[in-house]
Amino acid sequence: MNLRVSTLACLFALGSGLAALPAAASPGKAGAQPATAETAAAGIDVPKLYEQHCAACHAPNRLGAMGPALLPDNLGRLRKTEAVKVIAEGRTATQMAGFAAQLSPAEIAAITDWIYTPVVPEPRWTDDDIRASRIVHADPATLSDKPVFDADPLNLFLVVEAGDHHVSVLDGDRLEPIHRFQSRFALHGGPKFAAGGRYVFFGSRDGWITKYDMWSVKVVAEVRAGINTRNVAVSPDGTHVAVANYLPHTLVLLDGDLNLIKAIEAKDRDGKISSRVSAVYDATPRQSFIAALKDVAEVWEISYTKAVEDIPISYIHDYTQREGTFIPGYLNPRRTILQEVLDDFFFTQDYSELMGASREGVGQVVNLDVRKKIANLPLDGMPHLGSGITWEWTDPAAGPDAKPRTVMASTNLKAGEVTVIDMKTWEVIRRIPTRGPGFFLRSHGNSRYAFVDSMMSPEAKHILQVIDKQTLEVVKEITGEPGKTLAHIEFTRDGRYALASLWEDQGAVIVFDAQTLEEVKRLPMRKPVGKYNVWNKISREEGTSH
Repeated sequence: MNLRVSTLACLFALGSGLAALPAAASPGKAGAQPATAETAAAGIDVPKLYEQHCAACHAPNRLGAMGPALLPDNLGRLRKTEAVKVIAEGRTATQMAGFAAQLSPAEIAAITDWIYTPVVPEPRWTDDDIRASRIVHADPATLSDKPVFDADPLNLFLVVEAGDHHVSVLDGDRLEPIHRFQSRFALHGGPKFAAGGRYVFFGSRDGWITKYDMWSVKVVAEVRAGINTRNVAVSPDGTHVAVANYLPHTLVLLDGDLNLIKAIEAKDRDGKISSRVSAVYDATPRQSFIAALKDVAEVWEISYTKAVEDIPISYIHDYTQREGTFIPGYLNPRRTILQEVLDDFFFTQDYSELMGASREGVGQVVNLDVRKKIANLPLDGMPHLGSGITWEWTDPAAGPDAKPRTVMASTNLKAGEVTVIDMKTWEVIRRIPTRGPGFFLRSHGNSRYAFVDSMMSPEAKHILQVIDKQTLEVVKEITGEPGKTLAHIEFTRDGRYALASLWEDQGAVIVFDAQTLEEVKRLPMRKPVGKYNVWNKISREEGTSH
């Protein structure tokens, strides 16, 4: 069965989840703000305009309902000029209508300024809110016990299209879409696969977690785990889901059906300092989630297996006699106390250590077994370690008997370089100059090349550079149309093709032969911000971020 679904036909995918949140999700008008002096002087009653034109879809408290949350952090990647355009003209293929005929330019500008103003007091999202928000879209008993399409289920791609908030399912063998469905607003952090790739979990910036069945091409369930969410992590069997939140300051743990297990307040060891949770990842060999805190210099490890020792939370006189205070090791944070915060990190192959960095560029290596920092990382600028890759490299200067060394490479959000690091000595082997600051670095075990973008550079964001992983030199540039962004490579399961994103509203997925580096075909897409291959993700392929 070959499924090809149009934009409008696929609105069924989220059903009532797009129509409205449950009543508990819209608790009153706590987010109402007074008009500013400027808008009052202009005679513009912004709260009244918001209540009249926006509250029905975005909730009176701006936490979101049918439409996304309208809070400064949630709108961080939407420029004000673009927000003005959306309010005036609406969004195609969505239920967001344009208001240019009903509101003056001054009124639209005033509403825009208002939604970029923090809500006071800070909104709350409780355990009861999480439970009340849960929506079941498909009875698991009705889902197909085998794929309903004729493609290899392990060589599928998910393409996140931010232009109209959809996701396309792409056949990695035929290199053609087989399904398309509407997603929540602003998916963030990358989808996470479980159960051998059958299920995938998405997190949206405004807190919605979606469980999707790849075999039946159906949304199964959704829950809103927070107000501003960074990313989601899932255990390989799909029984445990972790959600990192900026707002509220929580790490939320769900079961595989998106029922709430518990929400852990993100506070320091002494319970005095509250923190945003900047990232959470699955560490499969450890059967645990690893979380970094944005405002506290701690890394948390949360075991999702019950076969784990208890955690001491006070001074222990005698471990063998259990003379001290312990809490269960299952689903409770085991803390590593550091001197510097970590915004993002990269695991070593056995997941015993992580390489992390703050936004200020302070790099460090943390051993998760002894729970302490063991080395510094000589990094500059703002390294993007979460997008790092590894490979085996042989130093040509070391002679014919040299043994391969495992290296890790990372882009940098402020510096025009790819940094290559020895994963035993933690020394920088090479700083490879690039066209400008880049976000994504990708490769594959079957490819000699690594692809890097310069998407943070206004002058070179249309250029992909190809690095030879043995010579550590740029050997080719793939040039797109100046002024348009070309970024985010992902490989097919066998590494034969490399897929790039023409990161524009009327963009495309561009397929390259991974050996000849020649373009093979283009698939029109609406701002394809990310592509994720099932096999590469579930096998933790060395050339793909995890």
